[in-house]
Amino acid sequence: MTRRVCGIVAAVGNIDPEICRKMLARIAHRGPDDTGELGISNIWLGHQRLSIMDVEGGRQPLADQAESAFVVANGEIYNHTELRAQLSDVEFGTGSDTEAALHLLRLHGPAALPRLRGMFALAFALPDGGFLAARDRLGVKPLYWARRPDGVLFASELRAFEPADRPAVRSFPPGMYWTPETGLVRFADAVPASLREPPARPIPWQRVTRQVRETLVASVEQRMMSEAGIGVFLSGGLDSAIIAAIAARWMRANGRKLPTFAVGSAGSSDLVAARLIAEWLGTEHHEIELTEANVLEALPEAVRVIEHYDPSLVRSSVPNLLLARYTVGHVHAVLTGEGADELFAGYSYLHEPPFTEPTALHAELVRSVSELHHLNLQRCDRTTMAFGLEARVPFLDRAVVETALSIAPEDKLVRPGAREKQLLREAFAGWLPEEILWRPKEQFGDGSGAADVLNAAAKELLTRIHEPIASSPDVRLRDESESLYYSLWRKELAGIQVADTLGMFATT
Repeated sequence: MTRRVCGIVAAVGNIDPEICRKMLARIAHRGPDDTGELGISNIWLGHQRLSIMDVEGGRQPLADQAESAFVVANGEIYNHTELRAQLSDVEFGTGSDTEAALHLLRLHGPAALPRLRGMFALAFALPDGGFLAARDRLGVKPLYWARRPDGVLFASELRAFEPADRPAVRSFPPGMYWTPETGLVRFADAVPASLREPPARPIPWQRVTRQVRETLVASVEQRMMSEAGIGVFLSGGLDSAIIAAIAARWMRANGRKLPTFAVGSAGSSDLVAARLIAEWLGTEHHEIELTEANVLEALPEAVRVIEHYDPSLVRSSVPNLLLARYTVGHVHAVLTGEGADELFAGYSYLHEPPFTEPTALHAELVRSVSELHHLNLQRCDRTTMAFGLEARVPFLDRAVVETALSIAPEDKLVRPGAREKQLLREAFAGWLPEEILWRPKEQFGDGSGAADVLNAAAKELLTRIHEPIASSPDVRLRDESESLYYSLWRKELAGIQVADTLGMFATT
């Protein structure tokens, strides 16, 4: 049975509830296992739900026992067990991770937000009209908002908003909350201020590799919680291979076998590598083959699903979209390797001037981590959640980010005779086959064989469009493929202001 993933809609003010219901219906692909709504005072809360934790008792909007506070949330609170232990005087009514956030917010208000460890976008309400909306520090989970004369609207996707409201839609900033009384207030930074400058002294290499390994293992294990099945997207590269190795070990210790999922064209190096990793780890392995036919079919869908038209993002979304469509028939959550290249300097451009200078490299890593919510995380969320699949990103756990950015940038430069991400490779020596541990990084489109298939499909799609390619005085379109994708995007989201909602890669 197809499952669908969480999405939220919220409103505060005098907005007609029918507008909110229509918005919720437009993101029905994010749910439901069920749908819930609540009107209280001048607040409306709506939720589409995937049942991953507390399948029977986790319906939303969620209320405390006295119905003195209410919440809708998209995402997962990974430290909810720890938070429950700290709230020993509170009577819990469900096993849902969201209930820990509800009680913490009820007791402490916005001061509770920095204590939530996870990925989330949420709206919290009190019977007297008190209201708070918030988004996690990295923006792993999406949230948009729009101010109207009669109130303020919030939703998980751009497509939720009424056409008349689209020009007012903005991306809700990560690490911030909003109340009618305070406006926007920052409660956390993507990168803490103490880590924005390079560390003063390098940490001994063996100590660093141990810290990286232990922190990442803890992050993966914390994300294994699921009552509905969990797997790993296995690209064949280092990052997802490390995640799979940790998850497979956890699964074995719990008497289960890890499902892994790979995508690529027939005979591509990524598929071959993923197969080798899966055999080494003893996983239940699945493969999806890219063909010109299924890529051509998925290209327009990718633009619609990710609500974006950047060519690099669209091209990488197509394989993920096809993989997610298949994977949801087997599990309801997956772990991915997002964020590793930004934290450990995996991209090739980071090993060229000016980033061969340590201070410049560190600054670029900080910038790229802070901007992930506009780009790779948007692709990650949308391509999976389009089919009711939740993606979890262990490399972007708060502790992993802080550990990685406390490492001297000199230790992330490529030294003579070494490879990119040398430190990460050495941290997991013995966990993977040597040929995988030391396999050079390939761009996803190259290793998966997707680039050639995607280029052919894009050319075919261009011949099928019998109307002028879109242009706009407010949008700089960099090449023909971007113009094509923008045409498709504008059909779906006319009125949305690009500068206020989307980020762009520097090049196509």
